[in-house]
Order: sequence, then C-alpha cells, then structure tokens
Amino acid sequence: MAYFNAEQSEILEESILDEFENLAFETEIGGALPPRVFENIKARIATVKSQPVPKVLWTKWIAAASVLLVLGLGLFFYKTNGPVSTQSIYVNDINPGNNGATLTLANGEKISINEVNAGKIAQQSGVQISKTADGQIIYLMSGEIGEQSRDGEIAYNELATTRGEQTQLRLPDGSVVFLNAASSLKFPASFARLKERKVELTGEAYFEVAKDKLRPFIVKNEKQEVKVLGTHFNVNAYQEEPAVKTTLLEGSIRLSVMQDTRLLKPGQQAAYTNNKLSIAEVDVDKAVAWKNAKFVFEDENIESVMRKLARWYNVEVFYQDNVSDRTFTGSISRYDKISKILDKISYIEAVKFKVEGRRITVMK
Repeated sequence: MAYFNAEQSEILEESILDEFENLAFETEIGGALPPRVFENIKARIATVKSQPVPKVLWTKWIAAASVLLVLGLGLFFYKTNGPVSTQSIYVNDINPGNNGATLTLANGEKISINEVNAGKIAQQSGVQISKTADGQIIYLMSGEIGEQSRDGEIAYNELATTRGEQTQLRLPDGSVVFLNAASSLKFPASFARLKERKVELTGEAYFEVAKDKLRPFIVKNEKQEVKVLGTHFNVNAYQEEPAVKTTLLEGSIRLSVMQDTRLLKPGQQAAYTNNKLSIAEVDVDKAVAWKNAKFVFEDENIESVMRKLARWYNVEVFYQDNVSDRTFTGSISRYDKISKILDKISYIEAVKFKVEGRRITVMK
C-alpha cells in the first residue's frame, strides 16, 4: 500500500487548508476562517500525520472533514456570538427585489413591465417592442426608418427601475443592457439614422455592446462619457456613491472625464472621485456580482454595504451608533431574505440590526 512521504504530506496539508477556506466562502459563512478554527484544523492534521496514512484514505478524510467543518463552524459561531435572537431584532422580514421596470415611450406613454404579458407590448415607427417570458425588454427593427418627432429629432425612450427592481434590455442594435436597482437608461428608439449609438445612464448598468465599427457606442452620465465599439463593461454611477466606477471585462473602452481621456484594458477599473480619475487592476467578478445574483464584498465599509442592500431591498437605513470603522468580507445571494443577510454580517462584525417595517437600524 502506498503512503505519503513528509514532503507530500506538507503539500496535502496546504491543499486541505485551502479547500477549507474555499468551502467557508462558498457556503457563504463570510470569508476567512477565525484563527481559532484554523488552529483546531491544523491540530487535527498534525495528529493524522503522526502516523503513515495510506493515500487512498486522504480523499475520504478530506470529504469527511469538509462536512465537519460546516457543522463545526456553525457551532463555533453559535458559541462565540450566541443565538441570532440576541444579536438582532426582526419585527418582520423583508423579501429581496425582483425583475421589473417602467418603460416611457417617446410620446410620453408609460408601460409597467410587471403588468404586461409576454409578447409585443408596443410599436414605434420601424421598431417593435416586446417582452420575453423572463421579463427582458427587446427592441426589434421591423422597418428601415426609425421613429422621429415632427421637428426631425430622434425620439427617445427611457427604461427605469425603482429600488427593489432590476431588468434587462436588448437595444435595436442587438446590444444587451442589465439595469440594476434605482437606475435608468435613456436611449434612441432606433439607431438607424444615427452616426453613433449614444445612451444616458443614471445608477448602474452592465453593457454587452454589439460590435459596429462604423457607429461607436457611447454611455454618458453626469460625470463621464464612455466610448466603445463592441465590448463588455459595467458602469456604477449612483449619485450617493463617492465614486463613479467603470469596470472593463473584455475589449477596450475610451473613458473621458472633463479634459482627461484614458484607455481601459480588460481587468481594469476607472474610479472618478473628488475630481480625480484613477485606474487600477481589480477583480471584475466583484464589480458585476449583482448581475449574477450575488453581493460580493471585500473588506467593504458597512455603510457602503448597507447602501447596496437599501437599493435592492427597498429599505431605509439608520445608524444608532458610529460603525463607520466596520468592514465586511463575504459572498451572499441577492435572493436571500434580509434577515439572512444581516445575520451573516453580524457574525463577522460586532454590529446588530433592528428591522421594523422597511426601516433598518444599525447598532453596536
């Protein structure tokens, strides 16, 4: 029977500890394990390594240990933090947001996306607007001439979400836009007669732009302008956030802020704050986690975390104590109820929450 030597055992030990870290994160316990848990795991590994271990048993040991880790961490948090009821107070619970939006046509007509059935929902000159079964809004060219107003100007539509809503849109050129909560996108009903595909954004959106070398795609907001030919990127331009952040996933974009113009490469994020523009390498998955039905936080200020929760759960947040120094790291589903989200934050940081109606109070 084959056994591991000392060097192989060290490699396995590192692999096991890495697996435990990944498991803790994937099971949404909140990221890095507490030091005490790591010490216990290392002690168990040392005991096992004190005797020769057949290779075939390691796989079984790892699988069994993984299950024990989940149960052990639950007990660890229970013992160190106590039952959840002593941490936070929930007079009621709050459901997560859902798909929905309001479409305003060029003639002023408003269409609540949640209140219309799948299929054709409107017709503009040369453009058919429809809704898919999963709620996506699709603009489909049905003629050669886009709608224009009587004075010859291009007619604009606007798609807007409230707090607690998100939606998807496919523009007439085939570009796809994911619109986050409390956001809006203003765009031409047709790009047929335009030399550029220009849209205006408030809030946050993820763009998958259809390639068109002759007509650049431009996203404009209050502070900056992004110009692309065909690429995938995310723009976070909420007014209540301290910075406008533009994150590039693939392709390239030209970013213009005042007199400053920069080119972004995949994996880079531009942040505009206090009249300064900076570019850094980032984890792009974190920037677009919202589109993939997750919250991903990495050493993020609690106040920033709560702003994101407020938009998606449509709640008001108040602070009874000063918690501006508290940060949170973790991955959480956007479709959990608010109590589950807050419990996980409480486990990692010494904060408590009180939920009454749609009001959340943050306390030490």
